[in-house]
Amino acid sequence: MFAAIIIPIVLVILVLLGTGVRLVQQYEQGIVLRFGRLQPHIRQPGLQLMVPFIDRMRKVSMQTVVMGIPAQGAITRDNVTLTVDAVVYYRVIDPVKAVIAVQHYPTAVSQVAQTSLRSIIGRADLDTLLSDRDQINAELKAVIDAPTEVPWGIHIERVEVKDVALPEGMKRSMSRQAEAERERRARVIAADGEFQASSKLAQAAAAMSDTPGALQLRLLQTVVDVAAEKNSTLVMPFPVELLRFFERATATEPKAARADTPNGQHVPAPSPQRTIEPV
Repeated sequence: MFAAIIIPIVLVILVLLGTGVRLVQQYEQGIVLRFGRLQPHIRQPGLQLMVPFIDRMRKVSMQTVVMGIPAQGAITRDNVTLTVDAVVYYRVIDPVKAVIAVQHYPTAVSQVAQTSLRSIIGRADLDTLLSDRDQINAELKAVIDAPTEVPWGIHIERVEVKDVALPEGMKRSMSRQAEAERERRARVIAADGEFQASSKLAQAAAAMSDTPGALQLRLLQTVVDVAAEKNSTLVMPFPVELLRFFERATATEPKAARADTPNGQHVPAPSPQRTIEPV
């Protein structure tokens, strides 16, 4: 008789304890609604007691959430059609606003991120989108964070553009442009190298012309280099000094001939006389 009374009482107590005790994890905070009215006290991690069958608790995760933005088709400011996807890192900083001010805040953040992504892409050029990702990411973060932090209690920590899908025609055009740019740089570098080499060769030629012995040594060094290749025929160049000797000799001969004539005038040689013998 006594046991039949005690057992139902114990079961009722256990049920009441089960409905009146909630476990809040370390990364969570609890919002309690009593008869649909928000209680001012936010429940911290640990075991929390509530009024059974009256209080309702909503647990809100305070962790950073990584949410991917689906690929969005957009048109840039310079009328290029492309597809862009991104990733958003956000966390709840005010659990009361996240539960009360907005219905299912992850969906709301996703929709705001998608519309903001299309808006930012429409205001940017293709070159800026491809080369300056940091600027695009900063603008996306500012645009998404403005309508979510104050009214919804959600802080956008980071936004990154993951991939930019270009049309095939645009990819081929960009490839040809990059190839032409590399060809231009190669030609400029080659021309610069030729100019530097020619200036150095001109300096070396001037130095050798001032020192004839250096030119002769260079000639001998060239002969040694050619002979090192184990060639069967060796062509010896004509000595430059000998050519200069003949040049000086031919230049002095007309002067000597003019010096032998009186007053520097040319006197023709007498013609030979003929003798006519009688028959």
